[in-house]
Amino acid sequence: MTQSLLLSLQDLRSAQANDAYLVFDCRFVLSDPAAGYQSYLEAHIPGAVYAHLDDDLSGPVTAESGRHPLPDADRFASFLARSGWQPGIRVAAYDAAGGSIAARLWWLMRYFGHDCVALLDGGLPAWQTAGYELENGPVEVESINAVVLSAESAMVMSTGDILESLEKQDSLLVDVRAAERFRGEVEPIDSVAGHIPGSVNFPYQLSLANDAGFRPVNEIRKGFLALYGSRMAKNIVFMCGSGVTACHSILAAELAGLEGSKLYAGSWSEWIRDPDRPVELD
Repeated sequence: MTQSLLLSLQDLRSAQANDAYLVFDCRFVLSDPAAGYQSYLEAHIPGAVYAHLDDDLSGPVTAESGRHPLPDADRFASFLARSGWQPGIRVAAYDAAGGSIAARLWWLMRYFGHDCVALLDGGLPAWQTAGYELENGPVEVESINAVVLSAESAMVMSTGDILESLEKQDSLLVDVRAAERFRGEVEPIDSVAGHIPGSVNFPYQLSLANDAGFRPVNEIRKGFLALYGSRMAKNIVFMCGSGVTACHSILAAELAGLEGSKLYAGSWSEWIRDPDRPVELD
């Protein structure tokens, strides 16, 4: 299992010779939604198609949802069809932020029943540092008929589920945002600062090394086990600002052999939609 979650630079470069992977560039900047695609047009790994966080990896925002609600099955299937994906095709995903956006594509494919995605460890910065070739402009792919997808609902928790779980104290809610955002000292994105009472903070960057590649598996596992205590992975729920970087922590936990944690998809940006929901600062 763990070997299939990450792809080395050498493995992807070798696989390009026989088109073994459909490659997705997932770069995205929350403060400038057009920046990721512009960067993709300027330079990307040869053959990579672009996956836009707002348009392709999320559904429409509503008055009740967070900033990046999950896409429904038809929407996501249509995106995959436009990208030329069909069952049996392996996928490599990368970004320029340690995999924090690319992991959303990995998680969505799992959510819709397809365990076929690996993250490029180190992403585009590592590829560039290695001196491997890049290309510019859009990549033309042949659109195919969309496959029928169905969601694995057990992988997700709703806001109602979170409220019930916190009351019962039967799960650990882990917020992977930066510590200063969790404490409410700064809030650069959402309208309310703080965190959900009863949640704990474990920034997703703790699973990354200084070069933005993943830390050794034994180090990642040690960190998660200290966090989990006696709890099993199935009783762990990850959240963030909008349900994106939390996917990175779910992947990191699986990389460490701790499979079965859940995603609070709405995360902080959905929680604060209702001013009656409690907020904690510390």
